[in-house]
Amino acid sequence: MSTQDLEGTYWFCVEHHAVEQFPGCGSENRIGPFATSDEAAAALATIADREKRYDAEDSQWNGD
Repeated sequence: MSTQDLEGTYWFCVEHHAVEQFPGCGSENRIGPFATSDEAAAALATIADREKRYDAEDSQWNGD
């Protein structure tokens, strides 16, 4: 993805616990990109939900 493609995208900064637009804090401190500010604000919840789903899939795969 080019820098031009990232213009107008939203990110969640894990250092400041805040939503920011591109450019912002360095990549090592951000989660994204997201299309909207609301999606970026929910980044940590989205990750937690995905992890629960992946854990459930792993348990099914392993026969647990």
